[in-house]
Amino acid sequence: MSIQTENLTKIYGNQKALDGISFEARPGEILGFLGPNGAGKSTTMKILTCFLPQTSGKAMVCGYDVVEHPVEVRRRIGYLPELNPLYTDMYIKEYLMFSAEVQGIKKDAASRVGEMIERVGLEQERKKKIGQLSKGYKQRVGLAQAMLHNPSVLILDEPTSGLDPNQVVEIRELIRQIGKDKTVLFSTHIMQEVEALCDRVVIINKGKIVANDRLDNLFKKLSGDVTITVEFKQEIPLSALKQLSGVKQITQKKNRYTLQCQGDLREAISNLSGQQGWVLLGMNLEENTLEEVFQKLTLNP
Repeated sequence: MSIQTENLTKIYGNQKALDGISFEARPGEILGFLGPNGAGKSTTMKILTCFLPQTSGKAMVCGYDVVEHPVEVRRRIGYLPELNPLYTDMYIKEYLMFSAEVQGIKKDAASRVGEMIERVGLEQERKKKIGQLSKGYKQRVGLAQAMLHNPSVLILDEPTSGLDPNQVVEIRELIRQIGKDKTVLFSTHIMQEVEALCDRVVIINKGKIVANDRLDNLFKKLSGDVTITVEFKQEIPLSALKQLSGVKQITQKKNRYTLQCQGDLREAISNLSGQQGWVLLGMNLEENTLEEVFQKLTLNP
């Protein structure tokens, strides 16, 4: 496993920030790490990146214990914190060359820097000072720095925070490309981002993991009532629809009917329409969103 935690616990005074969490991230996987503010996300990432020791439990990166082998762990991790620390008076290439030296990249450092500048889309900005860049381009510089030493694992804390919609799309695509050959653990509050990028999600709340699964499995486990909107060519008797097993409530607007159902009844509705000779114009199922799943798990855990 690229990342593995076992009963990871962190206590600050009387506050238990992490309460025995265990999860894994596999090679070539993009893992979304979600939770409300103060849930323990940043604490977990700081432990994994050797910035902070745990109180108890175990954390491993690429087989190395973060306490026993912190240097080996750091060699295998690229980290982009939420508040991206950059030297704004330095030029992009100058900063990345400095970072390469700090990271011990001696052979072909200039070539590696040039490769990263191209990969993150900084070619047109490469002659500017970092302080002259937009926040989106500053995030690209941070990503380039995090990937300079070609780590196996990337940990990204709110990588699209404060970016405009176009910048979000660009950074999201960059993360998708990076995730093809690296393990990516990233924290975000943007649920659409998680649905678009992640293979799996871990949701943490009050220091405990409340979900650890693929998105489709989460939706199935937490699926309750669903909403089905049906439109017919003509008005039909509500009593006929109410007889369907699982229908809890129906509202009508002309020839359009909205059904609150226990489970997906689209096939039953279609069969009933055929039997009754109704002309069915359209049918739509409103599925659970990740935002709804997140709220169910963190508001009423």
